[in-house]
Amino acid sequence: MTDLGESRNFYKELFGVPLEYEGASYYTATNEMEGLKHFGLWTLLNAARSVFDQSEWPTDVPIPQGIIEFDVEDVAEAVSEMKPKGAEILQGRRVEPRGQTTVCFLSPKGLLIGITYTPRLRN
Repeated sequence: MTDLGESRNFYKELFGVPLEYEGASYYTATNEMEGLKHFGLWTLLNAARSVFDQSEWPTDVPIPQGIIEFDVEDVAEAVSEMKPKGAEILQGRRVEPRGQTTVCFLSPKGLLIGITYTPRLRN
């Protein structure tokens, strides 16, 4: 996805997801959906910045068709269980500016998967 407008409209209008901006126009999210803590949308450009710290998705890595994040209690433990099962890590463990710990890999079907620990979701 290179533009959030179409996706924002799809989720907000069709499914009634109460999207709100979180400080920037490149990322849209909500923490107000019953049954889950967070739902967010972001562009491929920002995924490339987050995962690879560069302004374009690498040409040697398949472009993901979507992203899903699993927030866990212990990122290192979760990743140590996944690596022997074939998970190919794209981005090793790092702490993001907002305090979230992340590791990313790509599924065989092209889904960017984040394993995260997000302190603000643990109230």
